[in-house]
Amino acid sequence: MESPFERRIEACKRRLTAEGADLVVCFPSPNLTYLTGFEESPSERHLLLFVPRDGDPAIVAPAMYEAQLSELPIPDLERRFWTDADDPLEAIETVIDGYSLAGEIEEPPTVLVDDRMWATFTQDLRDLCPEAAFGLAGTVLEPLRIRKDAVELETLRRAGAVADRVALEIRERGTDLIGTTEAELATEIDRLLAAEGGEEPAFETIVAAGPNGAQPHHHSGSREIQNGDSVVLDFGAFVAADLEGSAATAIGRYPGDQTRTIVVGDEPPAAYERVHETVREAQNAAVEAVEPGVTAGAVDRAAWSVIEDAGYGDAFIHRTGHGVGLEVHEPPYIAAGNDRELEPGMVFSIEPGIYLEGEFGVRIEDLVAVTEDGAEQLNDTPRGWATGQ
Repeated sequence: MESPFERRIEACKRRLTAEGADLVVCFPSPNLTYLTGFEESPSERHLLLFVPRDGDPAIVAPAMYEAQLSELPIPDLERRFWTDADDPLEAIETVIDGYSLAGEIEEPPTVLVDDRMWATFTQDLRDLCPEAAFGLAGTVLEPLRIRKDAVELETLRRAGAVADRVALEIRERGTDLIGTTEAELATEIDRLLAAEGGEEPAFETIVAAGPNGAQPHHHSGSREIQNGDSVVLDFGAFVAADLEGSAATAIGRYPGDQTRTIVVGDEPPAAYERVHETVREAQNAAVEAVEPGVTAGAVDRAAWSVIEDAGYGDAFIHRTGHGVGLEVHEPPYIAAGNDRELEPGMVFSIEPGIYLEGEFGVRIEDLVAVTEDGAEQLNDTPRGWATGQ
């Protein structure tokens, strides 16, 4: 049975043809994981994947990875390993020389390098391909990665469920949270995410109490949660995707990302209730705007319109959302001026917020998948501010 990576590599080749490019080169990054299932952090050692328009893909890697890379379910993948006693550029040059990088008529060949490739590796490729024109791999890979397949969608649903269970647990603690510092609660949330099946936090967990909630990316600190505080809780965990029946089952990790704003203890003042309800209405309006063919900018405008009409336009200080996949932040970005039309399989956050400096902030966030005729919310917990007692 053909693996998802074989299908993705073939799709990459078709995109290369459509773009008139000759070769994609990836290094340890989400692009490499997407095409092979192999996940590793960048290092000073040369580990590069080559996907040509014509010919078989190849990977050049340190010999220490031979066991892992030999398990990749990509039969046509050529594997070349080098030791610390070797010059890795010799192996890379051999791979490149094996491809016919002729380019178009009267045009140089085009090599597309990973968008996040370190400059040292890009320079090595330039030295080995002096006649080539260079561009970014995202040109061909972004249109593939932006639409999630069935396995990816199911993994994102599982990640959403992990965040949901933790959100309910924290909400039910109610006044027991009084006296807990932001940092202590963030640590407890991370523990609960792991207990519920998350591999690791997808990003630094945000706990922002009282006036700290007016900072969208507040770093949880020593402030104790007080009676009557509003508390912004933004968290999620990576969940591993598996493909049954594959020799190498892991195909990447996908994140949850959910934000709820709760009130601990006493009921909030009327001003708070109005702000919270405005954010809820803005999020609902944005979710209802999602369907194939609608632009990302139109979804952003749906949220902004509600907040502006309520008189809080100056207090909404970020875009409405961001795509999620192998990365927590990736296209499509739900932002003003983005004319990209939504397509089934796209997944992104919808997270409007209102931030009143020195007072409090409110943000409500869910992940949303575009369906054939609308949207599927991947989170399903209360979005109100009330907590347990």
